[in-house]
Amino acid sequence: KQLAALRNEIEIRMRNSVKEGCTVSTETISLSVKGPGLQRMVLVDLPGVISTVTSGMAPDTKETIFSISKAYMQNPNAIILCIQDGSVDAERSIVTDLVSQMDPQGKRTIFVLTKVDLAEKNVASPSRIQQIIEGKLFPMKALGYFAVVTGKGNSSESIESIKEYEEEFFQNSKLLKTCMLKAHQVTTKNLSLAVSDCFWKMVRESVEQQADAFKATRFNLETEWKNNYPRLRELDRNELFEKAKNEILDEVISLTQVTPKHWEEILQKTLWERVSTHVIENIYLPAAQTMNSGTFNTTVDIKLKQWTDKQLPNKAVEVAWETLQEEFSRFMTEQKGKEHDDIFDKLKQAVKEESIKRHKWNERAEDSLRVIQHNALEDRSISDKQQWDAAIHFMEETLQSRLKDTESVIEDMVGPDWKKRWLYWIGRTKEQNIRNETKNELEKLIKCNEEHAAYLANDEVTTVRKNLEARGITVDPCLIKDTWHQIYRRYFLKTALNHCNLCRRGFYYYQRHFVDSELECNDIVLFWRIQRMLAITANTLRQQLTNTEVRRLDENVKEVLEDFAEDNEKKVKLLTGKRVQLAEDLSK
Repeated sequence: KQLAALRNEIEIRMRNSVKEGCTVSTETISLSVKGPGLQRMVLVDLPGVISTVTSGMAPDTKETIFSISKAYMQNPNAIILCIQDGSVDAERSIVTDLVSQMDPQGKRTIFVLTKVDLAEKNVASPSRIQQIIEGKLFPMKALGYFAVVTGKGNSSESIESIKEYEEEFFQNSKLLKTCMLKAHQVTTKNLSLAVSDCFWKMVRESVEQQADAFKATRFNLETEWKNNYPRLRELDRNELFEKAKNEILDEVISLTQVTPKHWEEILQKTLWERVSTHVIENIYLPAAQTMNSGTFNTTVDIKLKQWTDKQLPNKAVEVAWETLQEEFSRFMTEQKGKEHDDIFDKLKQAVKEESIKRHKWNERAEDSLRVIQHNALEDRSISDKQQWDAAIHFMEETLQSRLKDTESVIEDMVGPDWKKRWLYWIGRTKEQNIRNETKNELEKLIKCNEEHAAYLANDEVTTVRKNLEARGITVDPCLIKDTWHQIYRRYFLKTALNHCNLCRRGFYYYQRHFVDSELECNDIVLFWRIQRMLAITANTLRQQLTNTEVRRLDENVKEVLEDFAEDNEKKVKLLTGKRVQLAEDLSK
């Protein structure tokens, strides 16, 4: 019943798979059969090869069947069961021609003659069956020739009844009794054993061939490795990743070995580079324009408070975060002499970028830092001469750097001086000549009034313009103001440096609050306050870095490495090159 139901289901699917206007279909109906003692193989039941298209068939039926059959038979690992119906004349069959084309040597073909019971009854000459089974009738080679009986032709027969009928027939067959057929060439059981033997023989030969091919390939790969990488171990992509992972973790640990002094020096230097322009332009210069020390200090205090409340803490945290990134990058990218392996560079870069991307600075850092910076800037008490001299040195360095930049800007504006023009045979452009004449007029103004304010009055601009026009030079008022800004800036910086030099002996007067002294050094005190704030900020940020942020960055790196370890696509993308591919091939 089950077999009949199965046969019925297959027939329904076969009919459904055939499209309208077609006789056969290329669609496969798969059936899995499992059970003890069954061989593991795939059996493909192809449509029977026909020589003529009859009425009711699609015109291309013959070609379609041939095409389907060839597609499967061309597979070099396929065993071809060439089925010949014993109840019809062998000469009418064309299947043997097709098989001969696909397997000329017969190394994977087994010939099967079916319906031998009908052939024995109907064939006038039994010797023809003998010729077929001995492979003498067809010009086709095969590994073996078998005769089978597949039941009485009743579709409702069970498998057991088919087996019993076959055994009974061959026990009584005249073909066996007269030795026209040999016992090992008959029954479906012997056929299945022969197919199994053929199958495992082909598997063994295939495995041996592949093994030989693998040996040859491995020898070639090993030779290539020895010639190209004689001092390196064969590490595949996963092994290389593990090695890189350990290196990266070691490099992160190196961050904890950075000395406090190194951290603080970098932080202090970088922070001052970021805020120096603001201090000079928005705090020191406006305060220095005031008339007396009281106004100077008031202006400084107000502007320092505004700066500390809004910009300074944020800028400091920004500098600390960038410093951590730079130090992390330095450890990750610096070459370690002969031990450096550039095959990890892309991976390290990706880990570095992803770890930094995931890292978030402690949000409460700014609030605590704001209080510390405010308290540091409130302190005006310089305790000893050494601190006083350090503040003077800091101020001198800052002003000299600004003066150098200003001199460079003025030179670009007015062109080369007479010495450079004479030595290098270069001249001034028309605009530079105008700028130079304007500069000379403005310098006269400062010479006449050394206490001049930072900005030109409108009548002074008009006077300069008319003086230049009297000499045939037309100047725009904006150009005069622009040139004045740089000329006055240079004058101011030079004056401040001279004052700074005078204040070298001012510590004694500072201790007496400049009582009975014409010397006032409030600008030195300002730079001391800034210098002290920078030192305290650098110390605070260093503690936060070493106590918290480095550890959190280390956790991020470990997370990223774990994610990358599970992402094969990422590893393939980041660990590339001939060496990796060669090691991968060797590993396979």
